[in-house]
Amino acid sequence: MIKNSVKNYLLPFSICLVAALALYPNSSLNTDLYSTDGLDLNYNIKSDLAMAEGVDLAKLDVFTPHLGKSFEGFKEALAFKESRGDYFTVNTLGYLGKYQFGAETLKLIGIYNPNHFLYNPELQEKAFMANASRNKWILRKDIKRFEGKFIAGVKVTESGILAAAHLAGPGTVKKFLRSYGGYNLSDAYGSTVKYYMKKFSGYDTTIIKPNKKAKARI
Repeated sequence: MIKNSVKNYLLPFSICLVAALALYPNSSLNTDLYSTDGLDLNYNIKSDLAMAEGVDLAKLDVFTPHLGKSFEGFKEALAFKESRGDYFTVNTLGYLGKYQFGAETLKLIGIYNPNHFLYNPELQEKAFMANASRNKWILRKDIKRFEGKFIAGVKVTESGILAAAHLAGPGTVKKFLRSYGGYNLSDAYGSTVKYYMKKFSGYDTTIIKPNKKAKARI
């Protein structure tokens, strides 16, 4: 039984070897080229990966970037809340792009062609920075005065102030802070200054420099 099994295994192998030598009579078979000696081989893989069919990819350990409380984290979290990060969207009120800018706000930072703005992601990123810099200049005294304090149960941080200013404008944020939460305006979709102040609290926004005349240019 064993002898027959060995014979059945060696016969096809011998036929293939003879065929290869016949096709390439002048070549010599250098087995060193195919040696695994010295290689660090590791065949220990997860059982669920070994059985590819029916694998639930959502359960696998897939790498995803973690932005945390960095400035990029701030931008992307705010963008996701505004538009789910879509550069080319326009909401029912006509607000544009990834960060949902209105036409009047765009004019303040030097953008007069909303259609060009909508289809230019680089310009949208520049607009976000310019608007944040302008808002930070307007709110610089309030940031210094209120940062670290609690208003209406929310800890005031610079990033929370800037996010709320993006939502409702710096003037509205001033009223919220100086009324100690008594003036809590909401937008057309129900998001309030207080909600943004809390949701976007504690991010690192030191990269944003206050600039009264900030413009978006590429």
